[in-house]
Amino acid sequence: MIIAWVLVFISNHFESLYEIRSSSLIYGYSVVSLVASAITVRTLHDTNHADETQFKAFVAFLAINAAHLIVESWPRGRTAAQSQSNASEYEKANLFSRISFHFIQNIIAIGYKRPLTQADIAGLMPPRLTAEASYRAMGVRWNDKVKKYAARGGDTQPSLLKTIILSFNSQWVLLATLRFLASVMTYASPQILNALLGFITSYASPRPEDHMPVSWGIILAFGLFFCSVIVTFLTAQVNALSFDLGIEIRTALMSLVYRKALRLSNAAKQKSTAGEITNYMSVDAERWATSMVFLPVLISLPVEVTLATWSLYNLIGWSIFVGLGAVILMLPIHSRLAGAFGKFRVAKMKAMDARLRIVNEVLGGIKIVKLYSWEDSFKAKIQVTRLAELKVLRGFGRMFAAVALVFMSTPLVITLVSLAVYSTHGGPGFTPGDMSPQTVFVSISLFGLLSKPISGMSNIMAQLTGIQVATTRIQNYLLSEEIDETVIEREPENGQDDGRPVIEIKDGKPEEPVDYSPTMTNINLAVAKGSLTAVVGRVGQGKTSLLSALIGEMYKRQGSVRIRGKLAYAAQQAWIINASLKDNITFGLEFDQEKYDRIVAASGLLPDIDMLPAGDQTEIGERGINLSGGQKQRVSLARAAYQDADVYLLDDPLSAVDAHVDQHLWENLIGPNGLLKNKTRVLVTHGIHHLEHVDQIVVVKDGEITEDGHYDVLMDAKGAFCQLIDKYSVNSRKNKSKKNASEGSADTLEEDEEHSSGSEEDKSETDTQKGDEKEKESKGKALVAKKDSKAELVAAEKMEKGRVSWQVYNTYLRAASYRNGFFCLILYVAVQGCQIGTNLWLEHWTTVRDDEGHKPAMFLGVYAAITLAFMMMNYLVTYVLMVWAGVRATARLHDELLDSILRLPMSFFDTTPLGRIVNRFSTDIFATDNSVPWGFMACLMSGFSVLGTVIVLAATTPVFLAMVPPLIVCFVLVQLYYIRSSRSLKRLDSTSRSPVYQHFTETLVGVSTIRAMNVDARFIAENERKATISSNAFYTFQTTNRWLQVRLETLGAVIVLVAALFAVAYRNSLNPGMVGLALSYALTIQSDITMLIRSYAELQTQLVSVERVQEYLLKNKEAPSIQDTDVKLPENWPSEGKVEFRNYSTRYRQGLDLVIKNISFEVAPAEKVGIVGRTGAGKSSLTLALFRIVEAANSHWAKASHNEADQNTVVDTSNEPVELEKVEVEEDGGSIWIDGVDISTIGLKTLRQRLAIIPQDPTLFAGTVRQNLDPFDELEDADLWEALERAHLKEHISSLAGELSFMVTQNGDNFSVGQRSLICLARALLRKSKILVLDEATAAVDVETDELIQKTIRKEFKERTILTIAHRIKTIMDSDKILVLEKGCVEEFESPATLVQNHESLFYKLAHQAGEIKRDD
Repeated sequence: MIIAWVLVFISNHFESLYEIRSSSLIYGYSVVSLVASAITVRTLHDTNHADETQFKAFVAFLAINAAHLIVESWPRGRTAAQSQSNASEYEKANLFSRISFHFIQNIIAIGYKRPLTQADIAGLMPPRLTAEASYRAMGVRWNDKVKKYAARGGDTQPSLLKTIILSFNSQWVLLATLRFLASVMTYASPQILNALLGFITSYASPRPEDHMPVSWGIILAFGLFFCSVIVTFLTAQVNALSFDLGIEIRTALMSLVYRKALRLSNAAKQKSTAGEITNYMSVDAERWATSMVFLPVLISLPVEVTLATWSLYNLIGWSIFVGLGAVILMLPIHSRLAGAFGKFRVAKMKAMDARLRIVNEVLGGIKIVKLYSWEDSFKAKIQVTRLAELKVLRGFGRMFAAVALVFMSTPLVITLVSLAVYSTHGGPGFTPGDMSPQTVFVSISLFGLLSKPISGMSNIMAQLTGIQVATTRIQNYLLSEEIDETVIEREPENGQDDGRPVIEIKDGKPEEPVDYSPTMTNINLAVAKGSLTAVVGRVGQGKTSLLSALIGEMYKRQGSVRIRGKLAYAAQQAWIINASLKDNITFGLEFDQEKYDRIVAASGLLPDIDMLPAGDQTEIGERGINLSGGQKQRVSLARAAYQDADVYLLDDPLSAVDAHVDQHLWENLIGPNGLLKNKTRVLVTHGIHHLEHVDQIVVVKDGEITEDGHYDVLMDAKGAFCQLIDKYSVNSRKNKSKKNASEGSADTLEEDEEHSSGSEEDKSETDTQKGDEKEKESKGKALVAKKDSKAELVAAEKMEKGRVSWQVYNTYLRAASYRNGFFCLILYVAVQGCQIGTNLWLEHWTTVRDDEGHKPAMFLGVYAAITLAFMMMNYLVTYVLMVWAGVRATARLHDELLDSILRLPMSFFDTTPLGRIVNRFSTDIFATDNSVPWGFMACLMSGFSVLGTVIVLAATTPVFLAMVPPLIVCFVLVQLYYIRSSRSLKRLDSTSRSPVYQHFTETLVGVSTIRAMNVDARFIAENERKATISSNAFYTFQTTNRWLQVRLETLGAVIVLVAALFAVAYRNSLNPGMVGLALSYALTIQSDITMLIRSYAELQTQLVSVERVQEYLLKNKEAPSIQDTDVKLPENWPSEGKVEFRNYSTRYRQGLDLVIKNISFEVAPAEKVGIVGRTGAGKSSLTLALFRIVEAANSHWAKASHNEADQNTVVDTSNEPVELEKVEVEEDGGSIWIDGVDISTIGLKTLRQRLAIIPQDPTLFAGTVRQNLDPFDELEDADLWEALERAHLKEHISSLAGELSFMVTQNGDNFSVGQRSLICLARALLRKSKILVLDEATAAVDVETDELIQKTIRKEFKERTILTIAHRIKTIMDSDKILVLEKGCVEEFESPATLVQNHESLFYKLAHQAGEIKRDD
């Protein structure tokens, strides 16, 4: 032994030098040695060897062991090895620190002093819980099973649940072992209680020799204490391991869901919409993390029932089996209720999916919803799905109340039946049994222990069915169809031109899923290396489908598709990620300054970077919200160029840019002399002016390649292509002899801006872009270094500080109704009264059992009546809380949240990520649906239980009241110390989830680009990083709960010890029945107090969801939908269509620069006005102002709807004259008048419904074509067909299955972008408004369709006022007037003829550049 201890000390020394934590083996040895020495000392003492030297030596040895154990348990702090290690705090913690959760102490201490941040808790959890490690543990096994399933031809589906169990089998074994030990130790307490009551009863004997030794009573009291402490530590470890395992499973499932989203086929994507897939992450995977803690009960339930039955058999004999027989008879009811639970869970999740699908769409197209004033229509659609969800929720609440009644009544029925049989026939020879205090109260204690797992089965069943439903949903999703990667035959580029085509399609028949646009047939295409190929054709003919086939996004019916080399792709609708401009361009590749500068210059982004507040470090918002359409497209092109690929697929990138930018991109990037001149380029375009300079032209019509060849060859063929060029090419008509790139300028005019920063474009832009390379390089480097406080667009999610305010409680209680809340309190008082009444009646029974005249039937009758009353009250309170109060509260909160979101100003959506808002409707509303009512239930139940226990203890042993104040102080101090950190951590947990969902939503939008450019691995790594941060926050939060559990339950064990010692001390004066009652309650108060404080803390954390909902309820709304002045408007207002801007100025948000500055002009009734201007000139801002999407600067509603501090406002100390412009408009932002009415005085709904617009982004919503045209169902089908005919879509819609009832998929993906634009046109035609705004309405259509549409507009709207923003100069050349904007001011406002005659006018220069007029030589 001496050698062993010498080795221990030597090992300790070297461990402190080289190891980051002390040895668990040495710690275990110290514990075993201490126990062994204690047993030895006790044995020597009992054998009368206390006076011998050996006894004294062992006492000294015991003291040394105790000291060593204390040293081993003490945290080491920061040793040299620990300081140099990057290991987590968990990895550095010694064994005692882990089992007591002391390693989290520092975090709780920091959280007590100040709100915690992500930096405080970074890297706290064990490495095995990271997303990468979790995926390795489970994802690989699942993928192997799926491959085997596919290889077998899909005969038997692999089980995801089975995979989860097998992937973490070692954790399951450890969890089962600890749970078993905890159950065994739990049932040791009643045995010690039985012995202690025997000790008390012995003093009821008048004979002193019957009295047991006092020391034995003290030993039993401490035995209860240590037994409780051991159970506490074991249970805490079980809970901790359960949550750890839940985190591992959740994170692995999230990784699987994310990876699957990157491989979904087009058909599968339509079946699993973005909202549904997000639900798999935010709700279904989350179910494992939150419900895992309940599963170990399934392991312990048989053990605990067996132990309880055995213990009860020793007390009341065969009577217990009668009670168990009653349980067996109730099993069918349990089974039916379990099945019903599962059905309700499935129905609830389906209803939630349907609601979130619409919510996602509305939020994604919120600008369109506001422009068309469709808030009421979409709110009604969402409410229909919400009502279905609430119906399920009510049914679930009723079912839960019934289940709670069954499971809560089961232990009571066992107790009643068992004691009834025992009291009448349980004695020897079926005589009445002895209802002694020892028998009754030990039985009650055992029945109480038995009741916990049985009565908790309702909640466990709910959690189990929830896990099963969630896992099945994820499994079905993971087994859905994937994209076929073998569709494209990819070959590496060998760097040599061997004459083989780089892109080759032979006999191709690519097709879309069912219900999509027509398939492509007979596709034969060969593209030579380094060539430039243009793909042209009318709207909806298959141009984008051809590119989709090349990136493997379509099904292949027959033929082959072969691509050699690395691929880069620029989608038709540019995909921008929420990152800096620089990160959007480099897209994860290593930064190369020289390469970056060349690409930025070639993409025409230098002036744009110059005007951004922080240069290329400026944060670009979600969906590129702070970039114009053209800027987004150029960033997309720059990103593709930076990939340094071999093949470039460019889907109509030039349609979003204006004439000079088009020319710049052609000359410097895409064209024959551009940066990509040696690369293979396939360009889809509607701009026919570049076609004579490409190497190959592919004409697509009706899904077939009808013409293919060089420009001259196709012109000589005199086919459809030749006719198109002759009819629409200005260069061809006016100057066929000149065929050079400089005169081949764009048919498009101006690039528009959506929500640009409002900055200016330098007039010498062309010179800047064409300057020498050194100047570009130096400017580029300067821009990289540029910093500004306005760089950050999307602020970090707001996180409240301190306790959850009473206002949050009030918000929830108001929604639930105060009457329901008060009713619940009354019912809980009645429930607790009945519960105490049953035990008091039993105590009375044991006291008077020997008196004559007291028959068992009377006692049993009263006991049964109280039990029945308890059951009914418990059912009623559950029903009221879950169905009346809970459903009412969540329904009100959801409706108020929806109303608030739809009424928030557009500036809120510009700066708030979509995922953050969706998180409110998914995770937070799910919490108000389920968690918050249960939180109130647990808090009230445990609170009244503690109150009842204190009353009973005070009544039985009044001296116990002396211990109440210090114990309350201890509990309150621990609770206060803990709860501050708990609130911060719960908020960190909530806010850390939003980036995961935001990144996921962003990925789903750009999945085609991610797959085409083969950057899946980088996005998966980013998802894992964000998921790990979220898991770390959740782990830290749950670990602090375990920290609290250990300390509170240890304090609860002190209460047991105090009560037991008081019983021993007052053994001569106390009634054994009252002692039994007091001790049985003392044993439960430990868990009740812990449950009270934990449930209160968890309620506070659950109310964070209500707090987050309330945050959006309290935000400032935009102007009212309807105002009192609306009733004074004529019914047909506006009847003339006169528009007048009077000294009008506006900005997108408070604190930003003006985008329109003091402009004044008047548009006469029925006048056609074309609006032109450079990037950032304010063209789209003008149309948004007309619809009051933005308000006049410094107006009442501009300030009243502002939701943020002016954090972007920077005091500029430079002496720039622009400050004077700001001062000029500080007092008045002017006004807009329509038909003599100031639009700021009327409601937004009234205004927007009286105007019509075709917005820049063609947005469609999931639903029928009819619903997209007429969401309020106000028009006849004939009107819809007429509008479609005018929009030149009637033929196409007629060819679809269902015609007007044809289902539009999410985002309108089963229509081309051009077709979506035409549907938006038809939508506008249906509005009989006197004012029509066309904002780049035909940018995505071909020139032929554009001319047809313009003819329709001129014919059908000749008596309407039309404001047109257009790229194509031809579109506005026949306007009555042209409005030229420059830097947010009116530069010119005259008729086209007048402006063209003035060769110095800006419009003349732009028109000449576009080739619509010819300069006189």
